[in-house]
Amino acid sequence: MINFILLFSRQGKLRLQKWYEAKDSKDKKKVVRDLTSMILQRKPKMCNFIEYKDLCVVYKRYASLFFCFAVDRGDNELGVLEVIHRYVEVLDKYFGSVCELDIIFNFEKAYYILDELILGGEMQETSKKAVLSQIEQEDKFQEEEIVELALKDIGLI
Repeated sequence: MINFILLFSRQGKLRLQKWYEAKDSKDKKKVVRDLTSMILQRKPKMCNFIEYKDLCVVYKRYASLFFCFAVDRGDNELGVLEVIHRYVEVLDKYFGSVCELDIIFNFEKAYYILDELILGGEMQETSKKAVLSQIEQEDKFQEEEIVELALKDIGLI
C-alpha cells in the first residue's frame, strides 16, 4: 500500500503531497524534510529505493521534479516505479510534456489525475485512456458550469 506521495523540485521545494495514512502536520513536515534532504543528496546513478523507518521509499527523477512514493516494505518496488511512470505518462499526455510550472499552476488537475490513478493508497486504474477520458469529461463539465454561472451573472438565464 502507498502511504504517501511527494513531488518536489531539485531545490527541495514541495510541489504536491498526498497522504494515505493519518499523521499530524508536525510529523508530515519532518518526514518531508528528511526525505527531500536524503534524496537530494544521492547521486543520479544510485539506486532509487531507500529504507526510511518502517517504509520503503521509491523515487524517480523526471526533468526537474522528484516523484517519491512511500510504500510498505513488503510491496514490489519495481511495481511502484511502474506506477510512478504511469502517473508521469498521464501528466505528459494531459499537459503535453509536463514541467514543474504545470504542477505549480495546475495543482488541482495534478491532484485530480492522481486521484483517478490511485485510490486509498492502491492503484485504481491502469489504463491511460480511461483516466484521460475521465479527466476530459470533468473538464467539459467544469467548462459548462462556468458558462452557466456567467450567463446567470449577466441575467440571461
